[in-house]
Amino acid sequence: MPDRFVSSAATPHASLAALMWPARPGERVGALRAVVLVALGTALMALSAKVNLPLPYVPMTLQTLAVLVIGAAYGWRLGTATMLAYLAEGAMGLPVFAGPVGGIAPLVGPTAGYLFGFVGAAFITGWLAERGWDRSVIRLFAAMAVGHVVILAAGFGWLALGLGLGAAKAWQVGIVPFIAASLVKNALGAALMPAARRILDRRL
Repeated sequence: MPDRFVSSAATPHASLAALMWPARPGERVGALRAVVLVALGTALMALSAKVNLPLPYVPMTLQTLAVLVIGAAYGWRLGTATMLAYLAEGAMGLPVFAGPVGGIAPLVGPTAGYLFGFVGAAFITGWLAERGWDRSVIRLFAAMAVGHVVILAAGFGWLALGLGLGAAKAWQVGIVPFIAASLVKNALGAALMPAARRILDRRL
């Protein structure tokens, strides 16, 4: 029993996206699948950015939920690629960030740490999901909690050091307002993803 548990924890399994849209390695459909999924993921990120509550430094949005769901559904490779594509779209001037803005300014302003934290959060959540953490509400909650910590830590670090606000001010404006919402979004994502996984597993 312990050996089987260690093996399942170390061996990646199919992501939710792979179950919904299987692709065989080496086929052209595999590249098309990746492009379409990345495009859908960046569109979701842009839409979730528009649902926001303005705050003095960093708006509260649905983006962290979208990041963690994409990471868990896509796996670490495609999830990370999606976040990088999203940042690239914004850097090119597309209005994908919170508010009607794009360009470099959000990537060097108060939101920069959080935006770059999305990449790390998608990576770690996707990596854990590929090792079976997406099958359990409790374990996926833990995986998404780690993702949230990565995002908030990156945002805090940038506010405190990059913008020179200091630790106390950065904590006050960059962490405290988001704690309760992060727990709610974490619980929502952790409840929905395993349910979707079980539905797909039964159909396959």
